[in-house]
Amino acid sequence: MASADNDQPTILLVHGAWHGAWCWEKLVPELTALGWRVATVDLPSSSPDPENPAGMYDDARAIRERLAGLDGPVTVLAHSYGGVPVTEAAAGAVGVSRLVYLAAFQLDQGDSLAGQSGGQLPSGRTGTLPAPGDPVNYFYADANPEDAERAAARLVLQTVKSFSEPLTQVAWQTVPSTYIVCEKDQALPPAFQEAMASRSERSYRLSSSHSPFLSAPAELARLITADGLQQS
Repeated sequence: MASADNDQPTILLVHGAWHGAWCWEKLVPELTALGWRVATVDLPSSSPDPENPAGMYDDARAIRERLAGLDGPVTVLAHSYGGVPVTEAAAGAVGVSRLVYLAAFQLDQGDSLAGQSGGQLPSGRTGTLPAPGDPVNYFYADANPEDAERAAARLVLQTVKSFSEPLTQVAWQTVPSTYIVCEKDQALPPAFQEAMASRSERSYRLSSSHSPFLSAPAELARLITADGLQQS
């Protein structure tokens, strides 16, 4: 276990589908400047091994392993699909003090992403899916065009299995949680976000598209920090 040599709060950032820990590059320095110690994790269901595709449970295992190397208390921020394995992984995890769902799937026990998609996502244990068409507008509509194009070029395949596996544990039932609704989101409808946000203790709104870590990192960092101050 890593030792904490100061009183800085720790946050673990968990990316969504088709992404990687690279997506936090603009947010990390903003959080660090506000006094956070920042950790990230790469989920194995993104850019998968075609011979042994990882699923949501593998992602949850990777998150638990990352948490095991961090001294608590730890805030865990999940973006988009990342909300599903975080909900699974943080249940019973030692040292997790708060969950932050950023335009993320805050689902209940037995739910899967495929089950919540109304048939728009395939289900099964094999196969991969490319990122949605026109990812610049889908994920990054209000970001700097150069940043958006660069991010879109880095998107990878995502396993069908990750969308298919249902939650067996639900961390937000025992760990305090916050929801951040992205009001201009074209990937996850704000009305659906608001419905999921009712499961959190409190919620906030950002006038951003699906990826404020790219389009509004300073504003997002300030909001995360203000929320952290409320719980301390």
